[in-house]
Amino acid sequence: MKQSILGLYFEDFIVGEEIKHSLSKTIFESDNNLFSLLTMNHHPVHTNLDYAQNNEHGKILVVGTLVFSIVVGMTVPDISGKAIANLGYEDVKHLGPVFINDTLYAKTKIISKRESKSKTDRGIVYVETIGYNQKGEDVISFRRNVLIKKRNYAE
Repeated sequence: MKQSILGLYFEDFIVGEEIKHSLSKTIFESDNNLFSLLTMNHHPVHTNLDYAQNNEHGKILVVGTLVFSIVVGMTVPDISGKAIANLGYEDVKHLGPVFINDTLYAKTKIISKRESKSKTDRGIVYVETIGYNQKGEDVISFRRNVLIKKRNYAE
């Protein structure tokens, strides 16, 4: 049996390349409820159907940080599987609403990469990820710098 590969080494990232991630996730009511409880986000637009029906979207809105967390998770096998650390997230934009029973997908573009200035066994890859729903509508985008191992120094 062949072992699965988790993540890419620094050398494997190609600037300008776009990776369409193979993972996807349908958001269930239980996901949204549990995340709301765990993160103490008790806004009624996320947990109260009556309230939500009488507001902007007319139905329960999935917590934005849940959408962010799931989309980040979808990228792990391709982007950060060999990461030493995520150095920072920036420019997080909620581009559209996500509702119960929407399915999330993601794609990531490699914007740039550079060698580490302090350690020769790693480099920094700068990427932009876009999460989109089953209709192909973009719902979230963000950028991040990921510190990634080089192949020659891998354990």
